[in-house]
Amino acid sequence: MPKPAAPFNLTVNDQLELESWCRTNTLSQHLAQRARILLLLNEGQTPKGISESLQVSTQTVFKWRKRYSDRGLEGLHDAPRPGQPRKLDGKTVKKILDDTVHKVPKEATHWSISLMAEHAGVTRWQVHQIWKAADLKPHRLRTFKISNDPHFAEKVCDVVGLYMNPPDNALVLSVDEKTQIQALDRTQPKLQLRPGQVERQTHDYKRHGTTSLYAAFNTLTGQVIGRITQRHRAKEFLDFLRQIDRETPKGLDLHLILDNSSTHKTPEVKAWLAEHPRFKLHFTPTSASWLNAVEGWFGQLERRALYRGIFTSVGELKSAIKKFIKVHNEKLAKPFRWHKSAESIMTSVARAKLSLIDNK
Repeated sequence: MPKPAAPFNLTVNDQLELESWCRTNTLSQHLAQRARILLLLNEGQTPKGISESLQVSTQTVFKWRKRYSDRGLEGLHDAPRPGQPRKLDGKTVKKILDDTVHKVPKEATHWSISLMAEHAGVTRWQVHQIWKAADLKPHRLRTFKISNDPHFAEKVCDVVGLYMNPPDNALVLSVDEKTQIQALDRTQPKLQLRPGQVERQTHDYKRHGTTSLYAAFNTLTGQVIGRITQRHRAKEFLDFLRQIDRETPKGLDLHLILDNSSTHKTPEVKAWLAEHPRFKLHFTPTSASWLNAVEGWFGQLERRALYRGIFTSVGELKSAIKKFIKVHNEKLAKPFRWHKSAESIMTSVARAKLSLIDNK
């Protein structure tokens, strides 16, 4: 009997990259076929089955499987041809770098190795080496937002000061709400994880409603006070403040770090705060949610409890959130540490603003 193929698994990032290869119309047929081979292997199909469905030899399937195992996605590109590679002069290298940064191809929103190779009249291997040496990655994109808050510096110093030098006899609580959390159910049962096979679920889903979560992250202990609500108005925020008041030691001042939502500044909220002077609010600059420590905890909640969750009702979703908060507070919570000074933040923002001016 033939020896069964060893288990094969793609990393999550490589799987997403290969799926994007299959969706683009500008990729060479050779690379698209190699991507499909690896994706089918990742789904658990046998080399023989893949060779029949893609009309390639089993040797071809094993070849690209081995090339990926040895060299990752880079191994899927054709190796340079034998012999001395054609050397590029400095002028050509400079033009490739300039065009990569300052021009956009007609066929796409950004350069790929094959598009630049065709545009510059060089090999894909040469483009890859030039980009690698210059640390250019046109396929990657990050988002950013520079705050235009006129009191940006003052607010940054205030919040960072609370993180790095918290006041005595007080608690620092990072507060925010995660709204419109969806109870999503898949249209078909998921396929369970097993040796040689990743867990799978359908890409489409059914919606069963939404809920919202208010959370107060204690920077001293890492524990969270949570309140699940159906809406996120000033009324719900005021109820959450009352809950914080009940669940924290009465003898301590409470410094709350929160954003500039209008629900945090209504007359009712201000009147209640005036009657409870131990509550002191510190607002983050506009468009600076990264400064609020609870956002990191929301990320954990999303990754660990929500992203792959299957919820047939809002009630199931609420139960999952409550369970995550309980387990987090009992086993996972740890003190929050902020390491970046206000001065370094201001320097980074100033540098980013100069970059925006230079690109105009």
